[in-house]
Amino acid sequence: MLAQQRQDAILARVRATGGVRVSDLVAEFGVSDMTIRRDLEALADRGLLAKVHGGATRVPAGATDEPGFAAKSARQRAEKAAIAARAARLVAPGTAIALSAGTTTAELARRLVDVPGLTVVTNSVPVADVFHRADRPDRAVILTGGVRTPSDALVGPVAVAALRALHVDQVFLGVHGMTARAGFTTPNLLEAETDRALVAAAERLVVVADATKWGTVGIASIAPLAAAHVLVTDAGLAGPVRAQIAELGTRLLLADIAEPERRHRP
Repeated sequence: MLAQQRQDAILARVRATGGVRVSDLVAEFGVSDMTIRRDLEALADRGLLAKVHGGATRVPAGATDEPGFAAKSARQRAEKAAIAARAARLVAPGTAIALSAGTTTAELARRLVDVPGLTVVTNSVPVADVFHRADRPDRAVILTGGVRTPSDALVGPVAVAALRALHVDQVFLGVHGMTARAGFTTPNLLEAETDRALVAAAERLVVVADATKWGTVGIASIAPLAAAHVLVTDAGLAGPVRAQIAELGTRLLLADIAEPERRHRP
């Protein structure tokens, strides 16, 4: 078994049971104590679990915990890059799209700077900055006003009012968490309202979220799982969860981290 496969299996066990012991993993995988500890260290460095004496547990997260943009940018970098590259292939030249705030949508923005004729609506300061720095005469960028959050989103009544007057072909939504019961969620009440306005402005909802978001619940729901036309995630999403999402009629796209990144081609 490759190290990545073993780490995926360990992470799935932690998510299913809440914690694992080093001794149990050594017996299960037939490898050394040091190998398992290196696996746990690697997963902890990516923010996927918390190391404790003799094993590891789930990363604790409150419903209102809201990390800053820089902190979130350091998490699951490879997964976010792969998800962004896959999602970029859904964008056709000359269309109107919306990008919510988030580190995955910021990655997506970087892969859309060469797509001609786009109109981009966003409430994200970093997303708007990406397009501003790669200025094109054939692109329009609409940045909503609003109150700035720790994740560099512009939210509140001003943002909502601006979005209610707009219509786009599809919205790419980054989320804090997703579960079957709560749907897609955020830890910020005002951001939830703004994200709902983004969703309402679009003909098609595409959620971009790495697999670690499954099982996390923010205090406010944005939309039910079934509202997403497409969910772009990574292969870390457990098989039973994939089946559950497919049953809702949502198209599930799994980004391949090992696949070399491809620039968007019309």
